[in-house]
Amino acid sequence: MHTSLPDFEMPSEEQVHLAAESFRLLSDPTRIKILWALLQGESSVACLAELADAAPTAVSQHLAKLRLAGLVKGRREGTFVYYSAADEHVRRLLSQGLYHADHIDRDDSPTAPGRADGAQPARHHRRSP
Repeated sequence: MHTSLPDFEMPSEEQVHLAAESFRLLSDPTRIKILWALLQGESSVACLAELADAAPTAVSQHLAKLRLAGLVKGRREGTFVYYSAADEHVRRLLSQGLYHADHIDRDDSPTAPGRADGAQPARHHRRSP
């Protein structure tokens, strides 16, 4: 069926695995906060820890994983390392994820009003990239 569609091509196994790994790494709220802060400009671990409301050691561990995935890069200046988002792709990826979060149909979510669990829907705020 899909083979009859013009220009239809499945991504390679390597592409699928690398994309899945990037999404897996972005599934942590602290990492989202760290990346969002880094999209505003380079920063130190201490500053990122304050912005993400996390311990500096935890932020360092998150940064190490994000660096290995190619989402973050570091620049050493003396004894300090300053981190930044790897490239414009990271900005687009994170911006799209946050945009999608703002446009989820909350009526179908488990926290929609009138649900059996009685939970209220999450409030969403517009974000700009």
